[in-house]
Amino acid sequence: MAASGGAYAAQLPAVPEWLNKGDNAWQLTAATLVGIQSMPGLVVLYGSIVKKKWAVNSAFMALYAYASSLLVWVLVGFRMAFGERLLPFWGKAGVALSQDYLVRRAALSATAHGATPRTEPFYPEATLVLFQFEFAAITLVLLAGSVLGRMNIKAWMAFTPLWLLFSYTVGAFSLWGGGFLYHWGVIDYSGGYVIHLSSGVAGFTAAYWVGPRLKSDRERFSPNNILLMIAGGGLLWMGWAGFNGGAPYAANIAASVAVLNTNVSAATSLLTWTCLDVIFFGKPSVIGAVQGMMTGLVCITPGAGLVQTWAAVIMGVFAGSVPWFTMMILHKKSALLMRVDDTLAVFHTHAVAGLLGGVLTGLLATPGLLEIESPVPGLRGAFYGGGIRQVGKQLAGAAFVVAWNVVVTSLILLAIGLVVPLRMPDEQLMIGDDAAHGEEAYALWGDGEKFDATRHDASRVGGGGAGGMERDGSVEQRLSGMGARGVTIQL
Repeated sequence: MAASGGAYAAQLPAVPEWLNKGDNAWQLTAATLVGIQSMPGLVVLYGSIVKKKWAVNSAFMALYAYASSLLVWVLVGFRMAFGERLLPFWGKAGVALSQDYLVRRAALSATAHGATPRTEPFYPEATLVLFQFEFAAITLVLLAGSVLGRMNIKAWMAFTPLWLLFSYTVGAFSLWGGGFLYHWGVIDYSGGYVIHLSSGVAGFTAAYWVGPRLKSDRERFSPNNILLMIAGGGLLWMGWAGFNGGAPYAANIAASVAVLNTNVSAATSLLTWTCLDVIFFGKPSVIGAVQGMMTGLVCITPGAGLVQTWAAVIMGVFAGSVPWFTMMILHKKSALLMRVDDTLAVFHTHAVAGLLGGVLTGLLATPGLLEIESPVPGLRGAFYGGGIRQVGKQLAGAAFVVAWNVVVTSLILLAIGLVVPLRMPDEQLMIGDDAAHGEEAYALWGDGEKFDATRHDASRVGGGGAGGMERDGSVEQRLSGMGARGVTIQL
């Protein structure tokens, strides 16, 4: 084979001089890992962690949010978040669809700061569009966890593009795309504020306006498949290597530090949460372990590539204890927290953990790693001589994100509520998936109701006749009398 032939030629239009193949390959891999966190990670997690009658609806809300986000993102969203400056907190809208735009070298136009030039990764714009889309999509999917089990699916379909445009893009531009918080020096390495604080606060706000689940669902909402829940959580954990490892926009040393710190914090938080469950409740909870894993991943995200690994252990301990306290203790003492039905406790696992991570980053970020990643010179955590100033910036940045999400999420839902109801009617909530979609997750009956031959008739399965299956009469009598939760069928 000729050395200069085909795809291996020395000079190719597809391999311009500025392209770093290693960075491009890693960034595409990182984008795929983040995508797997949503599809199938959170789809599987949501479909299994809820009550059986809500499995299809919960999984579909995640699926729809992911798909709807992509079109909005390439049509206008990406450039609102990472394009040229329009306002101190917003970029100019524009399409990201043309070849001329997508094959040129990626650039974040508004990120130039003083003598520091604008951010220009060594790969095409198309790679950056894809990577940042995965972040935008997972933010909406996480938000969905607060309103599972009662939100009108039509209202959700209208909500997702509007929230992406008017809420997510503002946070992304302000902190990442070259907005006022970016230039002021607020640190959010990979989305502790842009993604997790936003989704937690917006989800809590949405849960307030949508209203609660049925009383019976709030009192008993056990997972329909804990093993699948663990599998979905595992995809989240492994996918976080791309989440935090892709944040530097390069396969550099900060990416390596970030991936290691991410895993250390997640493991430490999981163990801390589990130990607290054993100490206070006498036994470990699998659901609690998954929540502890999640809070550890969220807490390290604002500073994953900016802190030392011993600091990641400390952040993991706080991540496994502070959200545990707010969820298990404070929640029961707060009238507001008790009133708002946050289905999967997204406020605790994402808003609390994200804010905690941002504050700890202000304490523990090292000047050496900040010099690599931040355009603002002289930034350092309080423990490295930065004083309380950096912590103050972190708190101020969080306050902006919280206020914007509360106001914008409320306005969007109030506007949608004028057109379609935000909450499904009670008669549909009693049924669940079958009422919302005409489909059910499992070809089984159960969820606690007693056997009803008119509803659960298995006397003839497969059409009857010689090829069908008949239920033994004595078994039917026993089932009817005992209120059994399954059907025994004899061939």
